[in-house]
Amino acid sequence: MGTRVNLRFILWALALFAGPAAGQELEPRAYSPNPIGANFLVQSYAFQSGDVLFDPALPFSDVVARINTSVTGYGRAFSLFGRSASVLVMAPYAWGSMKGNVGEDFQQITRSGFADLRAKFTVTLLGGPALKPREFVLRKPSTTLGASFTASFPTGQYDPAKLINIGTNRWAFKPELGLSHPIGPWTLEAYAGVWFFGDNADFNGGKVRSQNPLTSFQAHVAYTLRPRMWIAGNATYYTGGVSYVNDVPTDTRQANSRVGLTFSLPLGTRHSIKLSYANGVTSRIGSNFSTYGIDYQFFWLDRPRDRKSVELGRRGGRG
Repeated sequence: MGTRVNLRFILWALALFAGPAAGQELEPRAYSPNPIGANFLVQSYAFQSGDVLFDPALPFSDVVARINTSVTGYGRAFSLFGRSASVLVMAPYAWGSMKGNVGEDFQQITRSGFADLRAKFTVTLLGGPALKPREFVLRKPSTTLGASFTASFPTGQYDPAKLINIGTNRWAFKPELGLSHPIGPWTLEAYAGVWFFGDNADFNGGKVRSQNPLTSFQAHVAYTLRPRMWIAGNATYYTGGVSYVNDVPTDTRQANSRVGLTFSLPLGTRHSIKLSYANGVTSRIGSNFSTYGIDYQFFWLDRPRDRKSVELGRRGGRG
């Protein structure tokens, strides 16, 4: 196999992992209820570095990626038929590089630009009724079953002449169920969801790239140190996601797992930061990254805050 053909294959393979990794989310307290009229402005940064793993039969070695992602988001909580619900919109920007050996030749690429816009809708199905701020302050935490629907829009930077892009040029959707159970200061959580992908009909000069669903599971154990200050251990496992180019399957079935830690620290009544770390445990195909993240959140209510609302800022919020 010539170097030119090898390079094409490695670019195809790397393109399978361009953009945000769909199954790698580690998001503790994603189904925690919020008071009606709560607003959240979020700014986050994550740095990922590590190996990209391929079928051992392919002539690729020492492939390493270093990716930076900045996300600006806005969320709002509201009542939906008496249930606590929220909407979150996220606009990511990514920049980074990939390098590795194709046979005996070293190759390197860099990219930067806006990634695909995401929106997430969440609602509680059991527990977690919609509460006004004063009612929310007095609530007693209870077992909650929630559902969410995440959509990824093909708005990211994409050039069909390039095999590696920031955007994916396709739609993607993820329905998910999440169960949260408090035990004193502890909270146990389990999520199960599936990513469904649309086709990229303009892949590498008009080819069609499609992908099977990717199933993901998350488990979290959180301990509350004081209101809005907590630490959580996280784990995820995701499997499936075989990709096709013009209906020809590739050996890209994923069966990967990750673990991590998250720490949330309140800064006054309206501000908080979250620090997170995650690392790959097992990876069949795909990225085996270490991830470092920091999130800043600004919280406010729709109406002027009275004494009860001030207490809410001390005790509640998305955290």
